[in-house]
Amino acid sequence: MLDRPKSLMLGYLLGAYITSITLGCIIVFSLSDSSAVSSTKNTLSPAADIGLGMLALIAAFVIGRERAPREKKEKGPPRWQRELSKGSPRVAFLIGMALTLPGASYLAALISIHKLDYATTPTVLLVIGVNIVMLWIIEVPLIGFYLAPDATRVRVDRARAWVFSHGRTVAVRGFAAIGALLVLKGVIGLLS
Repeated sequence: MLDRPKSLMLGYLLGAYITSITLGCIIVFSLSDSSAVSSTKNTLSPAADIGLGMLALIAAFVIGRERAPREKKEKGPPRWQRELSKGSPRVAFLIGMALTLPGASYLAALISIHKLDYATTPTVLLVIGVNIVMLWIIEVPLIGFYLAPDATRVRVDRARAWVFSHGRTVAVRGFAAIGALLVLKGVIGLLS
């Protein structure tokens, strides 16, 4: 566990908000004249669905075939965590800015917001709302550290241990399910 989780998480969250909300607003308000709006009416082609599905299935296979690490003596936290715990909230802020670039689901949400064609203020509020939902995995523990620091520390440690012991299984099953569904969707698209 990090030495100063509240200040570091707050720094990271603020950096993530600034990057994500700013880019989100820029993207939503610049869509009006772009071809992205008209092209989003079409879904992925069946071939793209099959290709993405195959990539997800390959990822599931590779993750599933990876050998579990042998028991090692306790080394302590990973290097990135040691560096972050030595860092300041400013460092965490910069890391939050760098790591919160828009992904596919965020871009899809921004396109949906643009299609609503609301005025500026509601559009900005929707972008902020999407970011609040998108970053819940940082917000909830941060609130917990302010309200009940000891209980939150125990819960975060328990959640981290669960992810380390079950993460591979969840990843394999998730990638396999997504891959199978995309391939099925692509095959159906080719046949119809």
